Amino acid sequence: MTDTVTITRAAYEDLIDARDHARAMREIATGAVETLTGAEVDAYLAAPSNLAFWRRHRGMTQAALAAQVGISQPSLAQAETRRRGLSVMTYAKLAKTLRVRIEDLLDEV
Repeated sequence: MTDTVTITRAAYEDLIDARDHARAMREIATGAVETLTGAEVDAYLAAPSNLAFWRRHRGMTQAALAAQVGISQPSLAQAETRRRGLSVMTYAKLAKTLRVRIEDLLDEV
């Protein structure tokens, strides 16, 4: 016979949150997750887009990043100012080059 335990949904969600928090703290402590300083967070919030922030944060010019992923600099500039979208494959290449997840490059609307 198997022992069972019944808990409320709230208690279950608290356990999941605690597990996720512990995992995140381990990843930060080991350097597996990049963290930002207060000044970097301010720059992130002030950037015209997430893509623009990460490119600048990595110290790359638009021309260099565009060349590395195989698009034109004007296309990248338009994506950074949200005047033009890019293909999923291009975002995947950008994410790999900038060492972030694709989701980190996409702005919430």
